[in-house]
Amino acid sequence: MTGASNPTHRTAPVFCADVSSNHNRDLDRCLAFIRTAAALGCGAVKFQLFRIDQLFAPEVLARSEEHRRRRAWELPREWIPRLAEECRDQGVGFVCTPFDLEAVDVLAPHVQRLKVASYELLWHDLLRACGATGRPVVLSTGMATLDEVARAVEVVRAAGCQDLTLLHCASSYPTPPGECNLAAIETLRRAFGCPVGWSDHSRSPAVIRRAIRRWSAAFVEFHLDLDGSGAEHALGHCWLPGEIAPLIDGTSPDGRVKDPSPLDGDGVKEPSPGELHDREWRADPVDGLRPLRHVRAAFARGEPERSM
Repeated sequence: MTGASNPTHRTAPVFCADVSSNHNRDLDRCLAFIRTAAALGCGAVKFQLFRIDQLFAPEVLARSEEHRRRRAWELPREWIPRLAEECRDQGVGFVCTPFDLEAVDVLAPHVQRLKVASYELLWHDLLRACGATGRPVVLSTGMATLDEVARAVEVVRAAGCQDLTLLHCASSYPTPPGECNLAAIETLRRAFGCPVGWSDHSRSPAVIRRAIRRWSAAFVEFHLDLDGSGAEHALGHCWLPGEIAPLIDGTSPDGRVKDPSPLDGDGVKEPSPGELHDREWRADPVDGLRPLRHVRAAFARGEPERSM
């Protein structure tokens, strides 16, 4: 990559606060996330809608207590209308990630955008379901090759999606800044002719600034926790409000940062070293369950591995 494109008109990115599983299954805490995101100046707030039994294969759940414990991370589906209402009241977009086909139907009447997670990029049935809703779709591309992204883009557009945003992403938690390969934002923009942003797991101010100022990220997703007590905060990829606030308030796409940076990488859209293992833990294209079937076979033989 030799540099970012230079559009004649640049707009500030949409910041999207990803609540992930830090809500602790507390509705009041969910509402506090929405209000905090609005107060920070975010344009959107994102939740995740999954059921562990429809996310991981039974071979994994039968042998892994760690994965079974994640049932405590599930967002109750009956809360969706209330969360959407609060987002409207606070003036932020309600975004949610469905992890099964039923969740798409639950979310479609309520969300501003549907988000497809990196782990589900190979599951084309989910992509088709999201594209067919007519809602804007945000597709995260962590762990993926450019060919895998191309197939996913083709599927979601063929299903009827007219408003697609791609997110470059490194799906390691947290991501070492040197593996962010931010120049791939431009690679995706040129390849698919749609807005491209950055889904952050680095918790690095320099990374977010570079993604916006050098590579004109149109959408910046970051994991938010309110107070350090969320279920995922200890993993090290979640921002606290006081940490992210200066970036939302003071980062503009001025395009003045021209010097090379190790954050840029080579721009080739391929998995980083930290993502190679977790490619195996993506949703299988046949049934949408994690991990891929040959990894499930290892679990059945009593050979469980580390996973997301």
